[in-house]
Amino acid sequence: GSEAAGEQGPEEEAEEDRLREHMDNLLDKSAKTRQAALQGLRLAFSSKTLSEFLLERRLTLADSLERCLKKGKGEEQALAGTVLTLLCLQMGSGPEGEEVFRSLKPLLVSILTDGTASPSARQSCATALGMCCYIAAADLE
Repeated sequence: GSEAAGEQGPEEEAEEDRLREHMDNLLDKSAKTRQAALQGLRLAFSSKTLSEFLLERRLTLADSLERCLKKGKGEEQALAGTVLTLLCLQMGSGPEGEEVFRSLKPLLVSILTDGTASPSARQSCATALGMCCYIAAADLE
């Protein structure tokens, strides 16, 4: 309880290091490594509020998720859609969340309407589209 505000304990630093590692692993050549990173991010984003940590990393993370959605298949695309939904939830309804959503909306629509994409990827993209639109879209249409 005597820590000054803004200082991090070793636990928070270790958690942020794990998050940075997961984010770096999204760019790995191995699909298994990328999927493990997406699962790690999904768990972290769904268990703790990380908006301050993510604020300065949102565009890098959005770019990595875009890459996973474009180049990945089935399970990887489904996980990327889920992580995107959680990222929008973390960013909230402000301009940051809207920026992330606006950058990935066309890709989500593309996967959703692609009859050759896996059902799990299409379902995840539909959920991401709906949730992110509800949370972060400034345009009422």
